[in-house]
Amino acid sequence: MDALWPLIRAGLFRFDPETAHTLSVKALKAGLGPRAALKPDARLKVDVAGLSFPNPLGLAAGYDKNADVPDAILGLGFGFAEIGTVTPLAQPGNPKPRIFRLAADEAVVNRFGFNSEGHGAALARLQARRGRSGIVGVNIGANKDAADRIADYVAGIRAFAGVASYFTANISSPNTPGLRDLQARDSLKALLAAIMVARDEEAIRVGRKVPVFLKIAPDLTEEGLDDVAAEIQASALDGLIVSNTTLSRAGLSDQVQAKEAGGMSGKPLFERATTVLAKMRRRLGGNVPIIGVGGVHSTETAAEKIRAGADLVQLYSSMVYEGPGLPARIVNGLSMLCDREGLGSIRDLRDRTVEVWAGKTLA
Repeated sequence: MDALWPLIRAGLFRFDPETAHTLSVKALKAGLGPRAALKPDARLKVDVAGLSFPNPLGLAAGYDKNADVPDAILGLGFGFAEIGTVTPLAQPGNPKPRIFRLAADEAVVNRFGFNSEGHGAALARLQARRGRSGIVGVNIGANKDAADRIADYVAGIRAFAGVASYFTANISSPNTPGLRDLQARDSLKALLAAIMVARDEEAIRVGRKVPVFLKIAPDLTEEGLDDVAAEIQASALDGLIVSNTTLSRAGLSDQVQAKEAGGMSGKPLFERATTVLAKMRRRLGGNVPIIGVGGVHSTETAAEKIRAGADLVQLYSSMVYEGPGLPARIVNGLSMLCDREGLGSIRDLRDRTVEVWAGKTLA
């Protein structure tokens, strides 16, 4: 597959990005994706929030929005997969076109707007895979026209508590008007309180307490990061995901597609997302699990997220450019990094460059 990827990518790039995305999901569903031949490496195992991850690399939400192919994703070599964002009711999302390739920058701009088949469709698929191994998280969101957005997140917890390995509360998409307002301190406090009550109530019903992560934006100010950190520390939240897409277009060479509205992801996000990651690690101390996302496209960028304070790492946009063989290359590369540096565990990398990254200024 790696040898053929340049030809496959050229073919896919003849289609508009959303059509190419849909074709790739259909290919995985049909069993046409590669199966990673990974040698088990105990050094890559990471225990976080009561879950044991076989390796620290996961696929971020946004690719498998409706839980069509979580097992095929795991088969690519990922240590975990995150489906969604799923909203309570089905909704079409924003008008097309709504995703744009910035090939010169290896970036993507999207304004999907939580297009989702709704809780019922995703839940049925996850119930059908019950009993299979593998960590599959569920990323939950609110409907665009919800009268009570906090109630939508609570509904997500209640719907998926029996099938989710973990939850991600996504309050950081820039493509649902007003959603990021939930990051404001009073709103965040109310959201976290409601979610954690629902999680604890569902734990009695399903017999396990499902970990909950919060996904934040990379565009927060220092003061905003202070507020988020304070509310996390005051709650029973299990961890943080840093970060979602950015509204910034700094440093892009493609100034045509860059003008499209939406969140930008891919290589150019790495600097800011990693800076915010380290700043949050410094604020939260060493015990709160953090998943680092944004701009990961190689073994070295995955490793640097860990050095900057991440326990786990996710990617998505880089697969548009690097193909489905990327996760296996990164995971194998992390094993080789452990060999080179004499690491007993990949966790030994964590926090080595936190102060370097946390000292950077948020532009």
